[in-house]
Amino acid sequence: MKNFFASFFGSLLALIVFVGGACVLGFILLAAIAAAGDKPVTVEKGSYLVLNMSVNLQDSPEQNEDLAEVLEALGEGGGPRPLQLRAAVRAITAAAGDDAISGLFLTGSFRSMNYGSGYAALRELRAAVEQFKKSGKPVIAYLNLATTRNYYVASVADELILDRYGAVLMPGLASQPLFLAGAFEKFGIGVQVTRVGKYKSAIEPYVRKDMSPENRAQTQKLIDDIWGELTTGIEQARKLEPGSLQKVVDAEGLLRAEKALAAKLVDRLAYQDEVLEELKEKTGRKGAKGTFRQIAVKDYAKLVTRDGLVAKRRDGKMTLSGGGKIAVVYAEGEIVDGDGKQEGMVHGTRFAREIRKLRQDDSVKAIVLRVNSPGGSATASEQIQRELKLAMEDKPVVVSMGTVAASGGYWIGTYADRIFAENTTITGSIGVFGTLFNVQKLAGETLGLSVDTVKTGRFADMGTIMRPKTDEELAIIQGFVDFIYDEFVGKVAEARKLDRAAVHEIAQGRVWSGAEAQKLGLVDEIGTLDDAVRHAAGKAKLQDGFRLVEYPRKKLFAESLSEALEPGRREMTSAGPVGELIRAATAELETLVRFNDPRGIYARLPFNLQLN
Repeated sequence: MKNFFASFFGSLLALIVFVGGACVLGFILLAAIAAAGDKPVTVEKGSYLVLNMSVNLQDSPEQNEDLAEVLEALGEGGGPRPLQLRAAVRAITAAAGDDAISGLFLTGSFRSMNYGSGYAALRELRAAVEQFKKSGKPVIAYLNLATTRNYYVASVADELILDRYGAVLMPGLASQPLFLAGAFEKFGIGVQVTRVGKYKSAIEPYVRKDMSPENRAQTQKLIDDIWGELTTGIEQARKLEPGSLQKVVDAEGLLRAEKALAAKLVDRLAYQDEVLEELKEKTGRKGAKGTFRQIAVKDYAKLVTRDGLVAKRRDGKMTLSGGGKIAVVYAEGEIVDGDGKQEGMVHGTRFAREIRKLRQDDSVKAIVLRVNSPGGSATASEQIQRELKLAMEDKPVVVSMGTVAASGGYWIGTYADRIFAENTTITGSIGVFGTLFNVQKLAGETLGLSVDTVKTGRFADMGTIMRPKTDEELAIIQGFVDFIYDEFVGKVAEARKLDRAAVHEIAQGRVWSGAEAQKLGLVDEIGTLDDAVRHAAGKAKLQDGFRLVEYPRKKLFAESLSEALEPGRREMTSAGPVGELIRAATAELETLVRFNDPRGIYARLPFNLQLN
């Protein structure tokens, strides 16, 4: 009995401590939510709009904004915060005509995660900065390490200032895919592939130790196109002689501050505190404590209505009214099969259901599909495309391509009324492949494992990973791959009104820049997301009163918190060269995890293209 009471009271005490701790944690979270909740946004007259480029510039709205703000309030915020491209562009555009905003200040260094901060998105943001500059208000940029991404956007500034101990790191673009075939051989993992298209090289990391000649050729052409767009834009903005930037890059890819100044890549050198003092003087706060009058782009965006007008000074977010809605739907990330909810992926079943709801919603007069995806599951891609085709029977469907809209990312929007892309968009990759892994050598020779089989049909065990596929099984799978490729080519020919033989010629899994894709007829027009929205509004015969609604919607705090507490949600943040290697290998292996098409057939970008 004595032991019973000791055990009982001990358990009771533990329960009280647990409940008390949970209550304290709850109070802390509530306080953090209150502190990080929607605050009235104010703009002091004479303020500078500040674009801190230390963000991941992404197409879709931030879904977990409330949770991110709570974690920041608790000192747990990690990694770069996302900034939605459309919100940033609208804010900068509106600020140009706002009497309370006296200038624009650029600083920081872009981060690229999950297809964010790509060169197509940066081009659109840069165009907004150029438009702001035309208003006559000054644009000032201060950089410490001017990488290609930061410098490309900042190069349009009236005054580009570099830290006295800073540098310009702009050696050109390079793509270095990581090959796993050697590791698979070492560990006894076998890989068999089926594919159509000589450029469809998504399987190369698993079966080769270097790039095929075809892959090398298409990659070289692609990065030459993108690099040409960047260098031409920079030379024009900085009033440099054509070709002069390439000479500087080839002579020395990393320029110290003095050399960058001598090459006219920057206007002057200064310490950060000197620049901040100058901004205090420009905004009427000379000699005052604190910083200059300013408002961040993300905060200012809350004051901007759909039509770009600065609305309420103290009410924060706007509630708009109008005679119809245009739905902007973001397909951002790899296309995978199923009904999942993980961010950074486009789940076929869930995404198709969202399109179906919009199709059946009479208040939605047009759909704009914004694509930033390398593709993925052929089954999921077709599922999404089917719903968009059905939607086109009732309302206009327009596609806006972001940084990547390749393979399955091109498939889903093929039939759209009009396709917009940026010059630097990566698109095309009309090809199909299947990847078949087996662990026969690993299981048998290394681990001593073996299996035996009893079956009722000749191909009953065709899905096993315990042995390679037979020639007959490979022929069956290749037949499916050929069928999907033939369907893909046929869909493109039909949708784009092109000759089937011509599509086959430009297909073969090859990737193209947006500029080249327009010449080939795969893209209708070079333009931004706003251009696509305006075209959709015109097709739907909507007046200026229409509203924009965005999907996927922002998640409720409870949803975000629940997902954050799920096991395996923490992100590895290894730094340095070893961290880079780990991240590269992890990215390739994670791609394998996302190969979940029920038939094992994929329409995906032919490689994980990382432009450094």
